[in-house]
Amino acid sequence: MKRTLTINHAGTGDFALLQAAIDSIPENGSGETVLVIEAGVYREKLCINKPNLRLCGKGEVRLVYDDYALKPGAGGSPMGTFASASTYITGDNIRAENIIFENRAGKSSEAGQAVALYVDADKVSFVDCSFLGAQDTLYLGRPKEETRNSSGRNYFERCRIAGDIDFIFGSATAYFEECAIISLNQGREINGYITAAATPADKETGFVFHRCRLLSDAAADSVYLGRPWRDYARTVFLDCWMGGHIRREGWHDWDKSSAGTTVFYGEYGSAGPGAHPEARAAWTRLLKQADTAGFTLEACFGADLSWTL
Repeated sequence: MKRTLTINHAGTGDFALLQAAIDSIPENGSGETVLVIEAGVYREKLCINKPNLRLCGKGEVRLVYDDYALKPGAGGSPMGTFASASTYITGDNIRAENIIFENRAGKSSEAGQAVALYVDADKVSFVDCSFLGAQDTLYLGRPKEETRNSSGRNYFERCRIAGDIDFIFGSATAYFEECAIISLNQGREINGYITAAATPADKETGFVFHRCRLLSDAAADSVYLGRPWRDYARTVFLDCWMGGHIRREGWHDWDKSSAGTTVFYGEYGSAGPGAHPEARAAWTRLLKQADTAGFTLEACFGADLSWTL
């Protein structure tokens, strides 16, 4: 059984606040709930903890907050990266369409880590969404040794993700299809790192970027494709266009001596002024066409792809 709830600030919907709508859904309810969110800025620190939801933005919908890691928490100590998230998704089988997830804490040089969206759930997909922040914009599951979590399968299609330092990071298996990956210009010699995967040792796939565009107005040769947050980080770029901001060596080892033997970083079909296959770090991989069969949607997520459609 499907039900639909409308959320708007005008008072003409079922709820004025998104969290109130989510909280109204029974814990053990069956069927899908469609949340139609009408245009507006929803300043709520959200916890989307119910499964089988479809969030549909109508017009420009912004889910925003402004916490950051160094901000004092309830006990006076810094709240930390995890607690800084504007929105948390922990319910399985959720789809978001045409929604902007944003953390407005400010520049990474001032606010440090400030997460726009944290996801720790399976079968979560985003279509035509934006994720806006600076450092640590999109957090996809904490490292396995830190906490009990699921860090499942996450899918992003035609999304826009903006940030500077480690702004796509975590332990999930995540597939990015035709997304715009935007590195902010900090005006530094090293402007940042796009990814910081924490792929568990028992996972075959971490982050896969397919036919994405890596964009920035930062200086040439100033942004790394990624660095390993944990020793078994796995990140692959397939048929992506890379702007000149991407560093020639591509990847950073985060000063980990094990990176050359445990990390899997690969590229295939890179194009644009930031594509320098001959100059990439020696411990990373230039994939062949035959290798790409291991990074299709089916290979990463399994045969049932209905949740990505």
